[in-house]
Amino acid sequence: VPRNYDPALHPFEVAREYTRALNATKLERVFAKPFLSSLDGHRDGVNCMAKHPKSLSTVLSGACDGEVKLWNLTKRQCIRTIQAHEGFVRGMCARFCGTSFFTVGDDKTVKQWKMESPEYGEEEEPIHTILGKTVYTGIDHHWKEPVFATCGHQVDIWDEQRTSPKCSLTWGFDSISSVKFNPIETYLLGSCASDRNIVLYDMRKSTPLKKVILNMRTNTLCWNPMEAFIFTAANEDYNLYTFDMRFLESPVMVHMDHVSAVLDVDYSPTGKEFVSASFDKSIRIFPVDKGHSREVYHTKRMQHVITVKWTSDNKYILCGSDEMNIRLWKANASEKLGVLAPREKAAMNYNQKLKEKFQFHPQIRRIAQHRHLPKSIYCQIKEQRIMREARRRKEQNRRKHSKPGSVPLVPERKKHIVAVVK
Repeated sequence: VPRNYDPALHPFEVAREYTRALNATKLERVFAKPFLSSLDGHRDGVNCMAKHPKSLSTVLSGACDGEVKLWNLTKRQCIRTIQAHEGFVRGMCARFCGTSFFTVGDDKTVKQWKMESPEYGEEEEPIHTILGKTVYTGIDHHWKEPVFATCGHQVDIWDEQRTSPKCSLTWGFDSISSVKFNPIETYLLGSCASDRNIVLYDMRKSTPLKKVILNMRTNTLCWNPMEAFIFTAANEDYNLYTFDMRFLESPVMVHMDHVSAVLDVDYSPTGKEFVSASFDKSIRIFPVDKGHSREVYHTKRMQHVITVKWTSDNKYILCGSDEMNIRLWKANASEKLGVLAPREKAAMNYNQKLKEKFQFHPQIRRIAQHRHLPKSIYCQIKEQRIMREARRRKEQNRRKHSKPGSVPLVPERKKHIVAVVK
């Protein structure tokens, strides 16, 4: 049907579209049911998780009692259980080809396991066991080569065939909590230490490149899978910091919303968003370029969330928490699962465009941004807002009653950085 787009002929077009956008936004909040299921079976808190690099339906999890479980996400059940370590499973990662995976634990060992279950009558044995001198707190595998890195009191880089590290990297004297390989520039590593450092290493030079010292300790970091230089660090001061590794003097963005220490962070495969897990019993989804989260997930039973992963098809989020459960969430809370009819698809795309067109209209914005929060988090957010306001007022008063220029204006991004050492 030919249509004349002359706006003079459609006097009520904006009003009609606004009503449709308002209804679409309301329906989005009505259908926002992100929680899908919980995978229970662990007998202690879930301490770490790993994704299978080739299979979307397989995920690995390690608990505080040394138990490792493999899960089938389509059936939502455990397919295999291994008693891997004495004490905590501190870290785990899958090999880039998906045939085996590595675990490290409190018993000072690094173990490599087959991904397939053992044959009938076979014992559940690791392929290799490496006995170390100290406790390892994290592990990550290279994205293309048979090389992996562990961290403890130093960063060790191992060849899979050898029982001693190829090289050991150290800068400072404190325990290192996590180490991550860059998915694009695969020879780069990032690590976080408990002396508030984030250190970057180059595997080819076998020396540290540079480090940035923050006000408080960083628990873990995650590299952006689409932009080689960008990484996000989860900090104890309730914030997340997105850095460009070429300019560590100030972060690209400070993401503030959590009300307790942020324990884990993981990027979506598109590199546009990341999910963070916090001690405040909630997980949040942040766009990379925004300072506040677009989504917060919580349940009444969920305790401190220790680990979180974004699945490789960009649809789901997995989080492991203190009370022995792994929970499966939708990445887009109101998304309809299953096969969509062509008309449904067209209607959804149309509604999405309408929501984008009117997103800054106060009524629509209020409905789209409203989230129900647990009372404890709600009260803490209120309290922190008051504290922030008081600090700001105090600084303003100081500036007012001091000599001009003696109390400099420090931007929010620079406040949390102590120093950058090269």
